[in-house]
Amino acid sequence: MSLFSSDKLKGRKIAIIATDGFEQAELDEPKKYLENEGAETHVISLKSGSIKGWDGPAKDWGDKVSVDKVITEARPADYDALVLPGGQMNPDVLRMDDDVVAFVREFAQSGKVVAAICHGPWTLIEAGVVRGKRVTSWPSLQTDLRNAGAHWEDSEVVTDHGLITSRKPDDIPAFNKKIVEEMLEPQHGGQR
Repeated sequence: MSLFSSDKLKGRKIAIIATDGFEQAELDEPKKYLENEGAETHVISLKSGSIKGWDGPAKDWGDKVSVDKVITEARPADYDALVLPGGQMNPDVLRMDDDVVAFVREFAQSGKVVAAICHGPWTLIEAGVVRGKRVTSWPSLQTDLRNAGAHWEDSEVVTDHGLITSRKPDDIPAFNKKIVEEMLEPQHGGQR
């Protein structure tokens, strides 16, 4: 544990679903932050081995991240929260995979914390879990979200009953903090 670590999320497991083309910072930074808060994170993907990020500021491929489980081996009941990083390519592929969509739908219906940033809400739309919810996203998704019945707003972070959304990499600090806050709420499995 580093000087800036805590054990607020000790004993909690967090699923991070991503595939090639995820926005590098939107996976790496929440993963590191949540681990520093004591959580165990699992990167879940469509294939085993590793996946490669997209480094938006560099406008080129980023680093590889090891995959802990493939989606067909993962069960929503095994996790306390779900994180969906953005990047344009990543969620566009994920939303077309039936196993990912079923996992996200079941997870969202469980009442546990679901956090999506940037283009990540595309997968939430496909899972049919945004109707009537307040959300934000990368600006180009606002029409998609409104058409799916969500109430879109341009804010750094928006929370609606455990559903956390943010717009872009600049919002990551607020996004990370909100994930921890929501996980500690009693209605989302926090300390009672």
